[in-house]
Amino acid sequence: MTEPRTEAVDMLLKGKVAVITGAARGLGRECAGRFAREGADLLLLDIGHDIEGVGYPLGSRDQLADTARMCEEQGGSVIAAAVDVRDAVRVGEAVDEALDRFGAIDVLVNNAGIAGPSGRPVHEISEADWLLMLDTNLNGTWRMIKAVAPSMIEARSGSIINVSSTAGIVGYRNFAAYVTAKHGLVGLTKAAALDYAPFRIRVNAICPGSVRDNPLVEGRMLSEIARALDVPVDGHEEVFLRDQPTNALVETSSVAGAAIWLAGDDSRQVTGTTVTVDGGFTSR
Repeated sequence: MTEPRTEAVDMLLKGKVAVITGAARGLGRECAGRFAREGADLLLLDIGHDIEGVGYPLGSRDQLADTARMCEEQGGSVIAAAVDVRDAVRVGEAVDEALDRFGAIDVLVNNAGIAGPSGRPVHEISEADWLLMLDTNLNGTWRMIKAVAPSMIEARSGSIINVSSTAGIVGYRNFAAYVTAKHGLVGLTKAAALDYAPFRIRVNAICPGSVRDNPLVEGRMLSEIARALDVPVDGHEEVFLRDQPTNALVETSSVAGAAIWLAGDDSRQVTGTTVTVDGGFTSR
């Protein structure tokens, strides 16, 4: 997944502090490792327990600790905290802890999200399931921005990266709540980019396609989406490959690479846009 830092090359995020949500496993862990390798100090957040209504295990405290340990081995300074992005109080406490320790937050990666409850047409979605999806995948990002933005405004600098999805660009059958939340993230990205442009704070979204469940980072999102669609999990990769123009699933490293670019100075004039990492899926 990641290689140790080497001082022989310039680190793209040297001296920066980044907050990454959903960091216990999967894409969040991949981003954390890459950010640490590129020199960033980190606040890593994940829920650390399961949620009633979500039919699969969420990131655990042990997995979050494993991510933190991996980042520390890269040489970074790390805070890891069990935080539910639906809880504004805990979000604020974690951000305050990072500001007290590091003095600033330069990058926010809003990666926390759930794939289910899904798998039903619109009229069969319960109100509880609808609200759970939006409160986690959309409102959670808003809470994180609300907590981090004041310090970025004071510093007149920052990069906010919202992890949306191809579901933020196109529709998917029987995934209305997920699609609505991910489309909402794209809208939030564009509006926030305008709000914060006078303060030199950039806000962008990444829209990954079908990301392979990389066992090295304990990813499982694609298999859970397959389960919700009644696709046999044992053969789900072949099913998703049928819609990939490149005949390859997206790798977590490719999405993390886009996040590194958006976090760094090379993208200093990029804001209010979406970076689609989907192997050409939405080009059809």
